[in-house]
Amino acid sequence: MKLFIGSDVHGSEANLIRFFQKVDDALAHEKEVKAVLLGDIYNHGPRNPFPEGYAPMRVAKLLNDAMSFITVIKGNCDSEVDQMISNFPIIGDFSTEWQGRTVFFTHGHKCNPDLPPVGAKSGDIVFYGHFHRAAFTERDGVRYVCVGALGLCPEDAERSYAVLDDGNVTVKTLEGDKTLIEFAI
Repeated sequence: MKLFIGSDVHGSEANLIRFFQKVDDALAHEKEVKAVLLGDIYNHGPRNPFPEGYAPMRVAKLLNDAMSFITVIKGNCDSEVDQMISNFPIIGDFSTEWQGRTVFFTHGHKCNPDLPPVGAKSGDIVFYGHFHRAAFTERDGVRYVCVGALGLCPEDAERSYAVLDDGNVTVKTLEGDKTLIEFAI
């Protein structure tokens, strides 16, 4: 299985389409492909500029059409009203077993390298967003991967997403697929 992980769409239809194109490209070659969005889906936030292609209702349509292969986590900019336009649940943080280790999925505002998840142990992986810049940190053997942002990112960073497959974690730029982070699991 191949898992695509993005975060911080912030209502950017244009960049969600780019992300889904990566997923579609993988579906042409892979048997099973899923996607996880780590929160901040529709709202751009009161301190942020409008992202490229800001269209929250069109983002909702794209996500509703993709609900068979996507899981969405609630971020700090997501609210109860967002659930009203979503035909899929916007869930809290979750974890799953992957090749003998626990993989955690969180938005990042309550769980990150400075706020580790309860029960994390050496060899586990934590995917998070919130900080809008791809980053890798290892603490006490736990690998923390900030997947960056699909919609809003700092001027000196590139939009990015992560891919988890049977043997690797890779963080790539949304435009150009440049590898920013890569390690074997």
